[in-house]
Amino acid sequence: MQLTGIHHLTAVTAQAAANHRFYTGTLGMRLVKKTVNQDDTSAYHLFYADGLANPGTDLTFFDWPVARERRGTHSIVRTHLRVADDAALDHWAGRLTDAGVAHGGIETRDGRNQILFEDFEGQRLGLVVDGGKGPGVPWEKSPVPAAHQIRGLGPITMSVPDLRSTGVILKEVMGLKEVRDYASEDGRAVHVFEMGEGGPAAELHVKVEPGLDPAVQGAGSVHHVAFRVPTFDQYDDWAARLKELRIPNSGKVDRFYFRSLYFREPNGVLFELATDAPGFTADEPLATLGESLSLPPFLEGRRAQIEAGLKPL
Repeated sequence: MQLTGIHHLTAVTAQAAANHRFYTGTLGMRLVKKTVNQDDTSAYHLFYADGLANPGTDLTFFDWPVARERRGTHSIVRTHLRVADDAALDHWAGRLTDAGVAHGGIETRDGRNQILFEDFEGQRLGLVVDGGKGPGVPWEKSPVPAAHQIRGLGPITMSVPDLRSTGVILKEVMGLKEVRDYASEDGRAVHVFEMGEGGPAAELHVKVEPGLDPAVQGAGSVHHVAFRVPTFDQYDDWAARLKELRIPNSGKVDRFYFRSLYFREPNGVLFELATDAPGFTADEPLATLGESLSLPPFLEGRRAQIEAGLKPL
């Protein structure tokens, strides 16, 4: 029973149309599912991924009319996206500049070359070289050349004031291995935990920042991070494990495109365990993913009402 990597990350936007333009246009990712937040159907849930909508490539957004995030600890503070090599980073340095997106240029951190930047709402992002390791298939309609496209999710960085309780959950409950540490761009200690075969697609980085106020979620923040559960049998085992250890959690939740379990680690960051299957082709063909509003069967009877409450992208 082992988590195999990052499954998806869900963030918050207050401007769905502009968000769609940035992530499909500027970043060249594929919109693979246009649906709604199943717990708040007034909000879009937009999924951007690679050309085949592979697990581990999904950066997703809830569309809520909220103020900007107030930054702080007890939160996820940066989402890295993987690219293949240094040539891709060179391409992105120019592409971001041409698009008017401020960035810090190419730098080396934790032994990997990267570019740090933010989207138009302050969502903290990074591009990191993965050397072709981890899921990622080019999208033929992307405005970014295939060799330089974003391949999927890379390391996710969360901030806590103290590592001890979070470390116990990561290692003793979730089975992650602490493999190294490094200094962040602002000099803070960052501890690297890996799962599965490791590598950029299977790492959680924990930044220790004592003395900061807790973050307040808003536009530009991250809602939760999900970890990959490869089979339904292991999903059942994880549900039993959380119950046995008396860790408060959501219980089994069927999201139609995957099955989920939610719980908060001791510093309040929301974690999800999500199955790789059934995937986004469960209700529409691969060739036309994301082109129309998809609703899971239990919401289909409310389609007219839901569509009436959504703004066009």
